[in-house]
Amino acid sequence: MPDGSSLAGGRPPTSLVRRARKINRVLAETYPDAHCELDFADPFQLLIATVLSAQTTDRRVNAVTPALFAAYPDAAALAAADRADVEAIIRPTGFFRAKTESIMALSANLVERFDGEVPGRLEDLVTLPGVGRKTANVVLGNAFGVPGITVDTHFARLVRRFGWVDEATAKDPVKTEHAVGALFPRKDWTMLCHRVIWHGRRRCHARKPACGACPVARWCPSYGIGPTDPEVAEALVTAQGPA
Repeated sequence: MPDGSSLAGGRPPTSLVRRARKINRVLAETYPDAHCELDFADPFQLLIATVLSAQTTDRRVNAVTPALFAAYPDAAALAAADRADVEAIIRPTGFFRAKTESIMALSANLVERFDGEVPGRLEDLVTLPGVGRKTANVVLGNAFGVPGITVDTHFARLVRRFGWVDEATAKDPVKTEHAVGALFPRKDWTMLCHRVIWHGRRRCHARKPACGACPVARWCPSYGIGPTDPEVAEALVTAQGPA
């Protein structure tokens, strides 16, 4: 694990930068189709889908958003919706009452403060109900082309295992965001996140990572926390798809 002082402030060690960028290059070769696995047609749809994705799977969100957006295609429509109807549509995503409150409140905010349009600035997005830096960076990176680091559970787990952040930094998503961002050119941030998240969903699982079937095992200081036998590890690799 890297020295915490080198990551907490100042410039990261050259050896760490080289190793991190090598891992990113290999992940790019491994997952050439990596992308946001939430279905969306515009910034509003992505914003709502990302809020709904909390504590559930992208697959489940993608199953309910077609009906949601058919009924409420924009912020004005969702802000004026019948709460019970929205709850019924998004119920499969879990925590549907709290999520209904969030998406209706943020829609009302969009109408009142931004003429119904999703703002393209982090400082504006995080003022919306239910929208934190993670959600804001997803929207900025994928709907507006503004690079950002999205620290979700998969990303946080992997960058800690890769040794890109120390244990203290890993406890703070904002510190993690800045520490990892310092290792890569800004233009690479959004795709880096997609690749790391895809790897976390497919191979580097939380409980039993497929170390023996990992394309970046050579550069990973956590190699061996999961099965290293190639056949055993390969059986742990999950099929591609939202998870």
